[in-house]
Amino acid sequence: MEKANPLVSFIIPVYNVPTAMLRECLESILALSLRPFEREIIIVDDGSECSMVNGQCSMDNGQWSMVNELGALADDVLYIRQRNAGVSVARNVGLRMATGRFIQFVDGDDLLLQAPYEHVLDQLRYQQSCDMVLFDFAKTREVPLLYDDHGPMTGGEMLRRENIHGSVWGYVFSRNILGSLRFTPGVNYGEDEEFTPQLLLRAESAIRTTAQAYFYRERTTSATGIGTTRSNLRRLSDTQSVIMRLKKLADRMPTADRVAMQRRTAQLTMDYIYNVIVMTRSSHYLERKIGELSKAGLFPLPNRDYTTKYTWFRRMTNSRVGRTVLLRTLPLMERER
Repeated sequence: MEKANPLVSFIIPVYNVPTAMLRECLESILALSLRPFEREIIIVDDGSECSMVNGQCSMDNGQWSMVNELGALADDVLYIRQRNAGVSVARNVGLRMATGRFIQFVDGDDLLLQAPYEHVLDQLRYQQSCDMVLFDFAKTREVPLLYDDHGPMTGGEMLRRENIHGSVWGYVFSRNILGSLRFTPGVNYGEDEEFTPQLLLRAESAIRTTAQAYFYRERTTSATGIGTTRSNLRRLSDTQSVIMRLKKLADRMPTADRVAMQRRTAQLTMDYIYNVIVMTRSSHYLERKIGELSKAGLFPLPNRDYTTKYTWFRRMTNSRVGRTVLLRTLPLMERER
């Protein structure tokens, strides 16, 4: 008899993640109501050099093995080690190895919250032809246990009507809709934002739930944290490249998909300008980037009432005076927050 595919493949890219956190991540998956044959756990080690203890790289006798540190938990995972190539490549390796009907990305220093994630699994089990379930995240383990569900609707309709979180760990999706879509190698900031809207447009049936099913840890050493000037400029450069590629994709899409992608691209451009201001606090750099966005047809921001925040930000950035005001106020607001 042919072996059935797992219901969910959990893909966990890791690089120098504290072993205690990775163990918690795995335990949160193993605690779910998935029988062993219903789950597949794939760890893609992106060339980790050590485990992290109190923020420091720790090695025993100059040798280190992640599998050894996981102990008995290693029996429940497929462990793949590669030379350090970045999170995009690591995720692509996981996608190539996955056999589950659905795919769930999890960062190795985060974990799934059992009760709300069980609600997500119920959508996969009992909603016919469900392609994606998008859910919320929390920064605490104590979360509400009452949820509102929206949908099903097409992914394009969701993109046209709603704001979404672009992080790939914020949804589970059918492997059937993936096709040839992959993460762009070498892009380690904003890679989620390039992948997610393209994937969502492939979904014929998407559900959005308020269940806070993912516990997100903020770590100062994570790729998304604001760090050195060099890393901030790399992050901004990667994000700008992603936005440019999405703009080109949108221009070639059928009308309905183009409208959806244009909304997402405009929102990402707004976020990009915001981050330019907060990360650089440089009028010269901001004006240079505004010029590049204008040349690419991404600025001024489209005159659409997507959200109150978008409308306000669009009006402020339309003039040099408004941008000067933002340069003086936004970094102070960010610091206080």
